[in-house]
Amino acid sequence: MRLLIAAAFSIASTAALAAAPAGSPAPSFSATDINGKPVNLADYRGKTVVLEWHNFGCPFVQKHYRSGNMQSLQAKYGADVVWLSVNSTSRSSSDYAEPARLSTQLRDFHAAPAKYLMDDSGAVGMAYGAKTTPHMFVIDPAGKVVYNGAIDDKRSTDLGDVKTAKNYVAAALDELKAGKPVSIASTTPYGCSVKYR
Repeated sequence: MRLLIAAAFSIASTAALAAAPAGSPAPSFSATDINGKPVNLADYRGKTVVLEWHNFGCPFVQKHYRSGNMQSLQAKYGADVVWLSVNSTSRSSSDYAEPARLSTQLRDFHAAPAKYLMDDSGAVGMAYGAKTTPHMFVIDPAGKVVYNGAIDDKRSTDLGDVKTAKNYVAAALDELKAGKPVSIASTTPYGCSVKYR
């Protein structure tokens, strides 16, 4: 059953990775955060950046927050990494949540991204080719995409799978920190489809 759910929500097309493939310059963007303040990717030049496509209405996202996986990553790499959660859900979608509600959910989950970006126009998501929630990107200090894909290799909604999964984002961040090339730079993301307008 878990595999059927995962298959229903996964994106198998390589076109999903076409907009910002690993090895390419990260598309520049400006977006408004959950507090109404502008955020520019250029502000973080010289730092490692994680982009996490997010939607609390998605059971795959809930898996990683109910298990504490995303929060532990945000805490572990917080001093060295700028973690930006991006919500490209259209206002017309039933999954859309107002910033105030999202703020409450983030607080309830003890989540701590550096910024939570509201991208209801979908401009940032489409610039990156983000297809699922979650869909993860790691950008190195030089502004290059060094990882694009899934959070891990357990394509399910089962919280128990988090403990035994290979976490691709953690592996990429550890290799970057050690001055090594990212050994797995691309995987196929899985999750719920991004609800673009």
